Amino acid sequence: MSKLVYEKRGRIAYLTLNRPEAKNAIDPELHELLWQAWEDFRDDDELDLAILGGTGDAFCAGADLKTFIPPWIESATPRKVRDNVATGFGGLTRGLHRIYKPVIAAVNGWALAGGLELALACDIRIASEREMFGSFEARRGYHHGDGGIVRLVNICGAGVALEMLLTAEPIDAQRALQCNMVARVVAHEELMDAAEETARRILRNSQGAVRSAKETILDVIGRPLDDQLRIEALNGYSVADPEETLGLLKRFYDKTDAGRAGSRKNPL
Repeated sequence: MSKLVYEKRGRIAYLTLNRPEAKNAIDPELHELLWQAWEDFRDDDELDLAILGGTGDAFCAGADLKTFIPPWIESATPRKVRDNVATGFGGLTRGLHRIYKPVIAAVNGWALAGGLELALACDIRIASEREMFGSFEARRGYHHGDGGIVRLVNICGAGVALEMLLTAEPIDAQRALQCNMVARVVAHEELMDAAEETARRILRNSQGAVRSAKETILDVIGRPLDDQLRIEALNGYSVADPEETLGLLKRFYDKTDAGRAGSRKNPL
């Protein structure tokens, strides 16, 4: 059985980390499999959205402490470190983070260290009630290097990032919800249904608009206000495809569009 189960069902790609005996820790082989899968997802025009999850009782325990981390400590050269800047952990954290198709994380259990980085690199995180997030690297003598610090600060704020990284203590699903780290917390057995429900809500929309919105959000983070407003205006006023948008507007005018405001007619 592959260490990564990669399936395509309709317009959705499912990527499932499959090393349950190691809490889905990412070794060099799984790292490469993730890169290949994300590249395929990016390039497949039949796919519009991905859901990332894990088998067993963990989402991902991060980098494999026996096979992934020691080579970086023992034999990393300045050239290797520099090259790694373009090839982030698992692909999605850095290097392939500019895939504008939406990615949902279905966090079924522990998301630790690099596993937290993978979850934070997704656009929407839906958590099982059993989920725990943690950054334990400081206990081992290092800290996040693949987007964990950057995304924790951007998503949850410096206070949460400082608490999690400096104490190296985990937080549970409800605390993660309070910190805006996750969008929803659901019963464990309902996790995939909730992720697919969110996926269907995204897929009913114009994918051009969805991808432009994601691109715009990534582009405005950290910029001065005037730059943010300029980028949003440029993207917002140029994204519409005349044929698609005018057709969708006509449905609105004719009151034939499903899911009008205040109604629940639109099937998810």
